[in-house]
Amino acid sequence: MSIAPSTSTDEAPKVATPAPSPSRWAPLRPLVLRLHFYAGLLVAPFLLVAATTGLLYAASFQAEKIVYADEMTVPVGDTKLPISEQVAAARKAHPDGTVSAVRPSPADDASTRVLLSGVKGVDDTHTLAVFVDPYTAEVRGALEQYGSTGALPLRTWIDEFHRDLHLGENGRLYSEFAASWLWVIAGGGVVLWLSRRRALRKVRGTSGRRRTLGLHGTVGVWAAIGFFFLSATGLTWSTYTGANIDELRTSLGHSTPSVSATAGGDHGGHGAAAGSGGNGDHGVGLDEILAAARSEGLGDPVEIVPPADASSAYVVKQVQRSWPEKQDSAAIDPATGEVTDVLRFDDYPLLAKLTRWGIDLHTGILFGLVNQIALMLLALSLILLIVMGYRMWWQRGRGSAFGRPIPRGAWQQVPPQILVPLVAVIAVLGYFVPLLGIPLATFIVVDVVLGEIAHRRGRRTPRNAEA
Repeated sequence: MSIAPSTSTDEAPKVATPAPSPSRWAPLRPLVLRLHFYAGLLVAPFLLVAATTGLLYAASFQAEKIVYADEMTVPVGDTKLPISEQVAAARKAHPDGTVSAVRPSPADDASTRVLLSGVKGVDDTHTLAVFVDPYTAEVRGALEQYGSTGALPLRTWIDEFHRDLHLGENGRLYSEFAASWLWVIAGGGVVLWLSRRRALRKVRGTSGRRRTLGLHGTVGVWAAIGFFFLSATGLTWSTYTGANIDELRTSLGHSTPSVSATAGGDHGGHGAAAGSGGNGDHGVGLDEILAAARSEGLGDPVEIVPPADASSAYVVKQVQRSWPEKQDSAAIDPATGEVTDVLRFDDYPLLAKLTRWGIDLHTGILFGLVNQIALMLLALSLILLIVMGYRMWWQRGRGSAFGRPIPRGAWQQVPPQILVPLVAVIAVLGYFVPLLGIPLATFIVVDVVLGEIAHRRGRRTPRNAEA
């Protein structure tokens, strides 16, 4: 027996409040939730590897200074010797190969690096860096070096582990896949967090899955901008998306320029010097070449690249990638010591500058130790989010072997005026970011097929029960 609540005639009649009309977001939320759930579930292992190896790489800069302190640092002396004498000492200790570049001592307590290519036992993509005391010409050691940042063996190993898991070009697909999906997962999480009622975002006073969800959302929102940045910059030098970005930059006239390394005039003596000995000291010599570069304002640290052939010039380029960046370069005629071309970083196209800054910020170089600490915090945040994400999946299943999935069919609730542009955006992304578009399209097709199979089974079940 039910009793209807009594009303008093003294009370004013209540006016019914009209139900709020559904927002445009309402049909999209289940779709974003399902995408965030499955993308997080399936991509998380790749992101976990990328975050862990990225954490190690961010720490490797400081570790490198400790591990290789004997080679990289020297006691401060009175006067530095000419560069040519330092190179001669390196060549005496390591006569194999040819001098591909020289990095003069950039600080009072720093050694000079003489880089040798074609050395037996050294990877073709690496060079042998011979460390020379600029005050005494003592050779302090030799190590393999990789890349424009001068990575030594420890950092090189971690860098390659982060980039391709030491699996070569095919291994790079893992990192591109992770970078392609990171911004999607982070963006979906932010949208879901903002769409939740304020009360559901609170962490204090909650427990269980709700507490995990609150922590997951809070950490994710705070770290989201960093994740967007890591995703965008990581894709700039990936295999497929990176190639598309380079093609776009080239079509817009914003590719990275380079100084003209063609020597002026026909200098027979230069040709003889260039082919004789591989000591990197041709024509007027390294010291005069360095002096000519200094006259153009190219301060330390710099790298001197010898002429490639008889018609080429020396190229001296600044290699400081920390802020403020020093990326000017100059071409110098080996026969006369005259500067034939100068390229200033200030004259780089905007997209070339942004690419340079983005890569250096991504790799922890641009702002030094502060940059590296920020990257480590982002990596730890991503690891924490992945762990909490899997924990929520477990909690959603109430302790079963696997958590319950998000129900399918969300895309069917999206109005055509929203679904059609959304499909168009996915198609464009699939072209420019193939490791996002292809898996996403595959997921949608499989999800639709499985949903249709489940729907047909559901329609057959009542008839079987009646029989």
